[in-house]
Amino acid sequence: MARLIALPLFSTLLIAAMLLILDRIRRLFDFVATQGGPVSVVWKMLANLLPEYLGLGIPIGLMLGVLLAFRRIATSSELDVMRAVGMSYGRLLRVPYYYAIVLAALNIAIVGYIQPQARYAYEQLRFELRTGALGASIKTGEFTHLGDKMTLRIERSQDRGRKLSGIFVHAETPRGDWVGVTAASGQFLATDDPNVIIFRLTNGTLIHNRPDFRTPRTLTFSSHDLPINLPRFESFRTRGGKNLEYTLPELARMGHAPTASEEQRDGSRAEFHFRLVEVASMFLLPLLAVALGVPPKRSTSALGVFLSIVMVVTYHKINQYAASLGERGTVDPAIALWVPFVIFAALILWMYHQIANVPGGQPIGALERFFGKAWAMVARYLPGRRRKEARA
Repeated sequence: MARLIALPLFSTLLIAAMLLILDRIRRLFDFVATQGGPVSVVWKMLANLLPEYLGLGIPIGLMLGVLLAFRRIATSSELDVMRAVGMSYGRLLRVPYYYAIVLAALNIAIVGYIQPQARYAYEQLRFELRTGALGASIKTGEFTHLGDKMTLRIERSQDRGRKLSGIFVHAETPRGDWVGVTAASGQFLATDDPNVIIFRLTNGTLIHNRPDFRTPRTLTFSSHDLPINLPRFESFRTRGGKNLEYTLPELARMGHAPTASEEQRDGSRAEFHFRLVEVASMFLLPLLAVALGVPPKRSTSALGVFLSIVMVVTYHKINQYAASLGERGTVDPAIALWVPFVIFAALILWMYHQIANVPGGQPIGALERFFGKAWAMVARYLPGRRRKEARA
């Protein structure tokens, strides 16, 4: 049983993570390229998104792992043999619940502690990309503003930015004068001051103008060092600008803090109960998997697989809507999130009771018969089926 569960479980986690990463990676590359940041930051951003993807993929992986395992032993008649020798569904669910306990502990660690830190790190990387604090590159052929007082344009860049040519620089000083420089080539040099760099220009012309000058001064040079003050970037906000960046203990404290506003308390409590409900629902998934994974006798229908995914995704969306109601203060967060959980649990327990304790019980037997008749009607009008009937 452990081997039967492990393969679809880890396969589902891997496939879900890859699909979500492929969906996001193109947008991240576009965003980083637009901001002119280094490509390596894309992998850092994806690494910070991985805990969020695992928090969504672990429950679905657990359910599909257990469901496909029971479906396999049911369609091969192994389940009938086990039941015939006296093994109950409760005994067969021991191994799935071992998986559920371990994965629930892992999920509470992810959504409660790791994901908030990763989300904050992701937002910080986005902020640094927008402000240029990650060392955004100067795009060739475009005017680049270094702060409010300097504009730079470079025609060509070679040797990874070490050799620059076709250079134009326009800089203003606090005293009101300005300097315009054109040069054939140049390169950036570091200094002892991390906030200042030297732009060494060769074979160019410098124009210096000031309000008290009758005519601008012009200088032709073979080599000229132009100091550039790097712009100062504002610091990123502290963690906790959003409820999603708080850990579970922090949400619990803020939800009852007398100094917090009512809106902050409602938002913190809604996020706190949302995470707990999502983890608690994992202990219901093995029961749901058994109820939907065992098809009716003499049937190989995969309706239960489809229906299980629909139920889990629908319940997740209901929790998100309930959390938004609790965050706005429309409904108490505990009521908004735990009432759907109780209803979902009652439905799953009824379905499990039907399959485990009612002789011949099948919780989705009516749906199986309905879809079976609907497919028979559709298949009757398929071209291949009609040709077979004509030959008969």
